[in-house]
Amino acid sequence: MGIVNIEDELHEQLRKASKVSCRSINAQAAFWIRVGMLCEMNPQMSFQDIVARQLREAGVDPALAGAMAG
Repeated sequence: MGIVNIEDELHEQLRKASKVSCRSINAQAAFWIRVGMLCEMNPQMSFQDIVARQLREAGVDPALAGAMAG
């Protein structure tokens, strides 16, 4: 594991987003990094498509997860 230096404002945004997402600050940062990397590698896919693909790969039914959220 390494240390990543980020701007104070970005850290503050991470802190706020982590509360909403019920993640630690580190887990929120890892999520944003992972999704950002996947978006760069798959520019033809939307954010929602990428998250749905990741859910399927983890064994979660994105349709069921979406129905529970709405």
